[in-house]
Formats: sequence, structure tokens, C-alpha cells
Amino acid sequence: MAAHRKPRQRPLTGHAARTAATLTLAGAASATAFQGVGHAEPRLTPAQVKAQVDTLYREAEAATDKYNGAKERTAASEKSLRSLHDQAARRTAQLNTARSALGSTASAQYRDGAIDPSLQVFLSSGPAQYLDRAAYVERAGDRQAAEVTGVRRQIQQLAQLRSRADGTLGRLRSQQADLKKQKTTVQGKIRTAEALLSRLSAPERSQYEARGADPGGSRAAAAPQAAARSAVRGPIAAPGSRAAQAVAFAYSALGKPYAWGATGPASFDCSGLTQAAYRSAGVSLPRTTYTQINSGHRVSRSELAPGDLVFFFSGISHVGIYVGHGQMIHAPHPGAPVRLAPIDQMPFAGATRPV
Repeated sequence: MAAHRKPRQRPLTGHAARTAATLTLAGAASATAFQGVGHAEPRLTPAQVKAQVDTLYREAEAATDKYNGAKERTAASEKSLRSLHDQAARRTAQLNTARSALGSTASAQYRDGAIDPSLQVFLSSGPAQYLDRAAYVERAGDRQAAEVTGVRRQIQQLAQLRSRADGTLGRLRSQQADLKKQKTTVQGKIRTAEALLSRLSAPERSQYEARGADPGGSRAAAAPQAAARSAVRGPIAAPGSRAAQAVAFAYSALGKPYAWGATGPASFDCSGLTQAAYRSAGVSLPRTTYTQINSGHRVSRSELAPGDLVFFFSGISHVGIYVGHGQMIHAPHPGAPVRLAPIDQMPFAGATRPV
């Protein structure tokens, strides 16, 4: 049996123990280093950060437009629902009044016995008196029938109103869900962009913000110089008083912060700025960029005049107000206030003249 016993292992001592410990630590260090390399996020260059952030801001702006559209539809549905509820309340009051009147008539007939007119001739002093009474009873019967018909019609109208209100409420709940979804999308894009920007050093972040962080790369850096050249050459007259007022409003908004979903007066998003500018001139524009582009007559890039709305990207997701000399005033994105910028810093998609 002794020949089959497992050999007893002796603990390592001296030089052998030190060698084993060294190998174990070296192996652990190598494994840790390997894992660290495998999971470490790659260091992005400032240009790569800018490219990713600009993309995220464009996507956030497109989601903001959808948010604005959903918000507008939600507000319209809420207004419609309030109106339907008001109508239903008035109809209910009218129906209750009609029912009460009809009930009073029925009660009176019950008390009076409702004698058949053909028997009343025997109780009358003469045929003339009977005929007068019969005509009155007939008119009363016609009036009562009309009242019953009226009550039935009011019941049907009230049912229709309540059905419309239920349908509007269903749409409202769907729109509210869409609103929440778009809000979550916008906030997620902005948080991701801010996380990327936080990886830049202070000088890199300052350079990024100085360039305006707008699509178009280094061309955005030319905006201040271009604006200065525009000021030297002098402003171009707007084609009308309303366009001139919209341009004046846009200039007064320079430096105000961007806030998605905002229409002023303290902050704006891109379509919120254009809507507010024309509202100050007495012109009502729709809320989103993809609806504003159809709010006037289209003009070509060569025909641009101050006050025209200029749109960018294939999805029509950004808008500014043209002010002349190739410049516009727009609300770029979070972290970038309302500013002057060249219209060639983004892919031009079209222009509209509201007035």
C-alpha cells in the first residue's frame, strides 16, 4: 500500500522560495498591465474630439427639432381637449335642463289624468269649446314631441363630443410619450458631448470654444474676422420693415445662451431664435426648422437678402437669419451663445423669405 501513497510535498525555502515569489509577482504584473491596455480608452486628438462633438450636437439639434414638433402637437392637443371638455360641460347642462323640463311636463300630465281628447266633447259645453281645447292639446303634444326629439339629439351630440375627447386624449398621451423620448435623446447626446469635451485640456477646450465648435472646422475661426469686415462695409438694407425688425432683434440677441427648446427672451435654440425674431415683427412662424423652410417663398443663395432664413444639412436641422455679406446670426448649440457666423461653415440646404 505504501507504494501507492502520494508523495509528500515539502515547502519551498531559501533561494527556491524567493524565485517562485518573484515569478508569481512578475506574472501578476504582466496580467494587470495586459488588462489595463485592453480596457483603457484610446486618447483622442482634439480634432477627433471636435469631430465627434460636432456630430453629437448636430444629432442633438435634429432631436431638439423633433422635441419642439412633439411639444407643439402636444400643446395643440391639450388645447383641443380643454375645448371639448368645455363643450361637453355646456351640452350636459343643456341636456339636464331639457330633461328637467320634459319631466315636469310628464308629471303634470300624470296629475291631470291625460284624458283622451275624443271624450272631452262630452264634458264640453259645446262643440266650439271642444275644438279649442283639442287644438291646444294637439299643439302641446307636438311641442312635447319636439322636446323629446331635442333631448335625444343632445344625448347624441354629447356622446360624439365625449368620443372626440377620448380620441384626443389618446393622441395626447402618445404625443407626451414621444415628447419624453425626444427629450431623453437630446439630453443623452448633450451629456455624451460634454463628457468628450471634459477630456480636453484647458488650452484645448479654450481653442475649441473660440472656434465656435461649429461644423466646418477651421472655417468657423474666420467668423469674427468676417463679421468685422461686414461691419466695416456697413449693413445691407433689408427688403422690408418686418425683415429689418427681425434682423434688429437677432442682433439684440447676440451673446444670449443656447438652450434647447427655448424661444426667448433669455435663451434660444436655433428655430426658437428665428421664430422670436419674426414674432417681434408681427409675423408668425412655425416652431421647427423643417416647417419654417416652407413658411415663405424660397430664394436661391445668390438672391439672399437680410432677414431671409437660411437652412443647413440635408435633414433641414439648423436655421439662422441672414444679415448680409455672407453672414448670419444663429444659435449654434449648447455652450455656444447666439453669434455671427459665415453661412458657408455648414452645408447649405436652402433659404426662405418669410415676408
